[in-house]
Amino acid sequence: MPEAPTIDTGNTAWLLISSAIVLLMTPGLALFYGGLNRSKGVLNMIMMSFSAMGLVSVLWLFYGFSVAFGADQGGVIGDVGQYLGTKTFMAETDLWGETGIPLYVFMAFQMMFAIITVALISGAISDRAKFSGWLVFAFGWATLVYFPVAHWVWGGGFIGAKLGALDFAGGTAVHINAGAAALALVLVLGRRLGWPKEAMKPHNVPMVALGTGLLWFGWFGFNAGSELTADATTAIAFLNTQVATAAAVLGWLVVEKVRDGRPTLVGASSGAIAGLVAITPACAFVAPWAAVLLGVVAGAVCALAVGLKYKLGYDDSLDVVGVHFVGGWIGCLWIGLFGTSSVSSLVADEGLFYGGGVTQLGVQALSALIVTVYSFAVAFVLGFVIQKTIGFRVSAEAEINGIDIAEHAESGYDLSPSGGSAGGAFAMAGIGTPTATTPPRGEPEPTTPVSEKVAG
Repeated sequence: MPEAPTIDTGNTAWLLISSAIVLLMTPGLALFYGGLNRSKGVLNMIMMSFSAMGLVSVLWLFYGFSVAFGADQGGVIGDVGQYLGTKTFMAETDLWGETGIPLYVFMAFQMMFAIITVALISGAISDRAKFSGWLVFAFGWATLVYFPVAHWVWGGGFIGAKLGALDFAGGTAVHINAGAAALALVLVLGRRLGWPKEAMKPHNVPMVALGTGLLWFGWFGFNAGSELTADATTAIAFLNTQVATAAAVLGWLVVEKVRDGRPTLVGASSGAIAGLVAITPACAFVAPWAAVLLGVVAGAVCALAVGLKYKLGYDDSLDVVGVHFVGGWIGCLWIGLFGTSSVSSLVADEGLFYGGGVTQLGVQALSALIVTVYSFAVAFVLGFVIQKTIGFRVSAEAEINGIDIAEHAESGYDLSPSGGSAGGAFAMAGIGTPTATTPPRGEPEPTTPVSEKVAG
């Protein structure tokens, strides 16, 4: 008789650690977004991420995990009743697959992915969304989009099981998914008042760098942890995550130097995120040299892509579309270009540059397109309905005076003068409520976008 399954303590310990550091990514994201934001909206920005931690965790326990990873129902959704939060799974046989990992550990690991995917969207709509509207949207989008899409990609649904598309850790299910939703919400809510003429610069660049460091650290759990076990695939996913991110920093900085004349810390931080995003789907399917090339391309292309909002006129406040959506697409397609069975047996069709033709590339593109269209459409409808019912955008007065005060009755900084001077040290540093400036008589108002690289 075959031996009864037992808990693999090594795999379980690794996934518990991975789960914890993936959760740390969401506070890291809050700091990254918060630093990029203006000072009068920093708390609202951070609140969006922390509220996702609260809301999505509960939804995931009660039905999200079942929708995503329950037994497949027609390739579209999991068996909703299989892992309901009202049930208990503590038997020795309640393990996930053949990994020897308790079901609850895998549930917790995937919960962290659901949390940060929802939180990613918030950066696109900073400074102008009602907190109540955000919560309703997060609830609806997680339920109608993220949970089913996770099933399509990872839970036995049609994208992974039938199309054969590959996504190791979330290029399609997380980044393209969130990026498409972000674009939809931006179109529903419209531009911030004064954008793009008014300077809307990052108010705290060191906070941006700190958030980037926490995200970079947590991403090792995100990518390498997705193998679930500690083996050779875990090792290459870990290594590829590092070298692709490092190369993306360089790629972004080169573009900044050529285009703007100077590299910036905000650019280096954004380049790191672009590299992390791009390597996410491909980290276990490409060789390390191809991961470096991916990082360079993602860093350079995303550096250029963030400027599209000025040309096309959509106000993606913190460049969720330019980094996560574009970076996710690059990483997804990279599998079709450089994926190889010499790295992973899951690559059934060699990438184009390994002589495998365009089969896998076409499958990857189709999977990304399906998720893009679905997420964008549902997010747009949700945002529109919320705006027409309870209201999604704050009033013009609240936006001008500061969304932190209007929505949360608190502010991130004490902006009162400390020594009787007009504005004190904060005003000298450029932190505080901006005042309207009038150009000298006879000079036209600026019509080109202002630089958003310098803190203020």
